[in-house]
Amino acid sequence: MLEPSNNAELPVIPGKRYFTIGEVADLCGVKPHVLRYWEQEFPQLKPVKRRGNRRYYQRQDVLVIRQIRSLLYDEGFTIGGARQRLAGDGAREDVSQSQQIMRQLRTELEELLKSLRR
Repeated sequence: MLEPSNNAELPVIPGKRYFTIGEVADLCGVKPHVLRYWEQEFPQLKPVKRRGNRRYYQRQDVLVIRQIRSLLYDEGFTIGGARQRLAGDGAREDVSQSQQIMRQLRTELEELLKSLRR
């Protein structure tokens, strides 16, 4: 689900703590209104809300959104099926997300190393 082949066209997640809804929309390849809808449909997706109900997503939220996107767009799941899959994956989901985080960190570190060598 979170394999790089499924999300190869998506940009690298920057190393910051919070992301706005517009930034997450760009990082995940979906529109902001889709993100707001998914918040209602997927209990795993709960961005922090501050000042005037503005949403701030964390890295973990971005990974969950990419997983939802992959289930819906790449694997052809319905909203209900994707919800069940996310709820049922439990430990496997944690391992998969950990693997994705490690791949992402490795990619970012390799890019940093290349820029430092220049």
